[in-house]
Amino acid sequence: MSYQQEDFFKEYIKMMANIIVLNLIICISLAFWIVSMTANTYYGTLRPISPWRWLFSVLVPLVIATQGLKKKSLDHSGALGGLVVGFILTVANYSFFTSLFVFFVTSSKLTKWKKDIKKQIDSEYKEGGQRNWVQVFCNGGVPTELAVLYMIENGPGEIPIDFSKQYTASWMCLSLLGALACSAGDTWASEIGSVMSKSKPRLITTWEKVPVGTNGAVSFVGLLSSLLGGMAVGIAYFITQLIFVTDLEISAPQWPIIVFGAAAGLLGSIVDSYLGATMQYSGFDQNIGMVVSYQTKNSKHISGKPILDNNTVNLFSSIIIALVLPSMSWFFWPRR
Repeated sequence: MSYQQEDFFKEYIKMMANIIVLNLIICISLAFWIVSMTANTYYGTLRPISPWRWLFSVLVPLVIATQGLKKKSLDHSGALGGLVVGFILTVANYSFFTSLFVFFVTSSKLTKWKKDIKKQIDSEYKEGGQRNWVQVFCNGGVPTELAVLYMIENGPGEIPIDFSKQYTASWMCLSLLGALACSAGDTWASEIGSVMSKSKPRLITTWEKVPVGTNGAVSFVGLLSSLLGGMAVGIAYFITQLIFVTDLEISAPQWPIIVFGAAAGLLGSIVDSYLGATMQYSGFDQNIGMVVSYQTKNSKHISGKPILDNNTVNLFSSIIIALVLPSMSWFFWPRR
């Protein structure tokens, strides 16, 4: 077999595989639709989900997870976990999906940005910033649980955030927005602040200057980046609301979504930094000349106790912001 024939054969196999996968996805979406129609007929109170929504919710997260795997933004377990998280958030509310999408894409791009510099200051830097299932669920677990509760309370679909008409559902929407904005803010802060800040960061608990990479260290550039990261998630949510929600003219204003997204990004970064400074070990290893998150023979203690790791800190931060943001939003949200 010649090289041209071999290449043609490979392309043919690839094309056929894509066709088979697409047909399977269509069958799965139709099966989900039939189940939802059956449940609606049986219970009478459940709103059936259209086959197009099922198709979108299966196909788009699958494509994104596959691309994340190819570009080494996710490993195999992370891609599978991301597929589950993406499917649930997309079925529940397209605004949830776009917020997750903006968080994932921007975080993946920023992790790879200036990677040569990050390799010199981060002892745990992974090529491509590959995220595994633990990292996926520590960042996406809270939003996934909230999306499930949202569907139980309101059913799948997009609604305006309006505490006077949809209090519980609005609370869940803002809680989910807060969790994603918190994760985005923390990622933007660490990925941008570590390479763009011209001065040494300061430990958030003592305000002493510490080496770059210390858990709980903050800088002006990092804090500003966290605010912008949360704002990016809020903008994605807001734009999706404008596109898919039909009764915005009789609902409360939706523009505060952007403001509270930015606030969640900033507050999430601050909470994450405080937890990191107190409950994560940071030491400077003389042999490698970097900050490490575990005790070694040659490491000099900088801050924190070895209680939590980075993934757990991210999880606790998102939980705290998910609880705080809806209450804060309810108090300041403008009413019609």
